[in-house]
Formats: sequence, structure tokens, C-alpha cells
Amino acid sequence: MRYLLVDAHSAIFSWPDLHDLHGRNALAAREGLTRRLTAYQDASGVRVVVVFDGKGAKSNSETAPGGVQVFYSGGGKTADCIIERLAAKYASEHEITVATNDRLVQQTVITFGGLAISVDALRDLIGEADRDVARRIRRMRRR
Repeated sequence: MRYLLVDAHSAIFSWPDLHDLHGRNALAAREGLTRRLTAYQDASGVRVVVVFDGKGAKSNSETAPGGVQVFYSGGGKTADCIIERLAAKYASEHEITVATNDRLVQQTVITFGGLAISVDALRDLIGEADRDVARRIRRMRRR
């Protein structure tokens, strides 16, 4: 099984449109990121786990519409901590890729046997998956 773990705030604050939206409406920015990651999961078959800082006194998770797993780090922990813990636990059993701009987290994930990419590389992967879906739709329409 292939998994993609995403440092949500790293993505939101690196992608100009989501960063601007976050300044006006943080919830809308989180939902926008989750929608993009859901579409990527649907197009690629890679299971996506998105990790946000905060929300509540303790860590919790939920499944967003479309099946993307969403974690909130809770008080006293960071998204980085949750990502590192998930990579440590599952990288030996599954193919884990982490999307973050935090170099220390990237190195930690690699040490546990996972792969690490920047959130800009993730944006490119999402764009590539979107273009692939559009090509498949065009081919189907021509039939």
C-alpha cells in the first residue's frame, strides 16, 4: 500500500492561492487543500493522510468526505510530530511519502525508510494527476 502524508500548513502557506485564502478564511483554506488531496487520491490510488496543527486539547483524526484521512495534532504537539510518528510506525510496512518543506522532518522520514518531497513537488504531482484525468476523459468522449 502507498501512502502520502501531507504537512497541511506547509502546503497552505507555500501555495499562493491557499495562503491568500487562509488570510481571509482558514477553514476554507483547509477544505480547499483537502479537496485537492481527495482528487489526487482518487486519480492516483495513493492513500492520502493530511496532518494539521492544533484543533482541540489532544490529537484526533477523522475521515474527510472522499476518504482522505485527516489528523489534528492537538495541544502540545505539532503536525511534524504526528508525521514523524506515523512514518516511524509504518514506513517499514508500506511505501510512505511525506510532503513537507521542513528539512528536519524530511530527514527524519528518510531515516525511517520513507520518501520525502517538498510541497511544491506535491503541487506538481497533483497537477500531473489532474492533467491525466482530463486526458482520460477526453479519450472517453471521443469513443
